[in-house]
Amino acid sequence: MLARVFAYLALLCALAGTPQPLIAQEQITVFAAASLKNALDDANAAFTKATGVKVVTSYEASSALAKQIEQGAPADVFISADLRWMDYAAEHKLIDPNTRVNLLGNKLVLIAPADSKLSNVTIAKGFDLAKLAGDSRIAVADVKAVPAGLYAKAALEKLGAWAAAEPKLAQAENVRATLAFVARGETPVGIVYETDAKIEPKVKTIGVFPDSSYPPVTYPVAATSSTKKPAVGQYFNFLRSSAARSVFERYGFSYLIKPVS
Repeated sequence: MLARVFAYLALLCALAGTPQPLIAQEQITVFAAASLKNALDDANAAFTKATGVKVVTSYEASSALAKQIEQGAPADVFISADLRWMDYAAEHKLIDPNTRVNLLGNKLVLIAPADSKLSNVTIAKGFDLAKLAGDSRIAVADVKAVPAGLYAKAALEKLGAWAAAEPKLAQAENVRATLAFVARGETPVGIVYETDAKIEPKVKTIGVFPDSSYPPVTYPVAATSSTKKPAVGQYFNFLRSSAARSVFERYGFSYLIKPVS
């Protein structure tokens, strides 16, 4: 019995001498369009280095992210790949409209596996994408909800290629999944953003869609209506900085606002 008492006292002494845990690092959660992953990872790392604030980022199709936020997912910032899903978030009071700004732009391109014989495809009125794919499929993001798919459908309709191409579409959950289809050689062609094609060495750009064939690819950003974290303001200031601009432009995005620092 005495031995147990001594053991208990020894345990108390050990616990009393245990260092207290450090205060948890301040953290914000960003829900961002899948096509932003590489560039935003770099930008977030630079932000954390400058401020000490950790950024946890969830990448997925903008449509899926907006729905997740609507269902109560804990996000502080939402970056969409189109205006439609940011408008949806605004209509459902999921974002603070006073923080909303159009941050980035992008372009739509046609890609093929890096070793494909396809190259220098002219994309214009009368463009026959179905013929280009032959007996195979055409990789594209979900044309009913995902921004990259919505842009692609708009372009194909404007160019008169939609009716023939639609039956051959292999639709993916987001643009990075579309990119993977082509990178793995599962489809001979696919439609993605210019920035996606640049980060994947297993694909090549074989054509660029005319700007006039689809709405401008625009990435709006806003704080969610539920967040109360002061660090979100710091994050927005960083996104508006020359340092952030240099990161995004390095990956091929166009920067739509004038840097404030």
